[in-house]
Amino acid sequence: MSVTSFGSNDERQRLAQFYAALSDGEIQQIAREAESLTDNAKAALLTELARRKMSVETLTDADDSATRRGHRPELRDLLTIRQFRDLPEALLAKSVLDSAGVECFLGDDNLIRMDWLWSNLLGGIKLRVRQEDALVAARLLEGEDPPEVDPENSEK
Repeated sequence: MSVTSFGSNDERQRLAQFYAALSDGEIQQIAREAESLTDNAKAALLTELARRKMSVETLTDADDSATRRGHRPELRDLLTIRQFRDLPEALLAKSVLDSAGVECFLGDDNLIRMDWLWSNLLGGIKLRVRQEDALVAARLLEGEDPPEVDPENSEK
């Protein structure tokens, strides 16, 4: 029995087959979220985009321009507040925070979407928030009301 590593030819072939089976819309969605892909997955995605004669600017330019405009915090500025084995649980928690106006991100979700068995290997899907939002986010996920800020006393 052989074990397939992330850098093996078998893994690159599997990724190429996986991307080839996706629709153009699914490929574009993955390209928009390419920062969470491994180098091999990015290479396979670039090959598939070129094969379909689709724009490859989404892998580099879109992410760079969004970062320059300040739309995405750096990964090192985020705290992982929860980890989920399954995608539906992670999406539910993310929707709770999104609806409360807390900016949050899922980490490793694309890898686990491709093969859910990787969830244990990667430590699950990570729910990440900015450090200053961590306490409020944790309380929201526990079902507690976030602490109220009194605007009159907050400046004192």
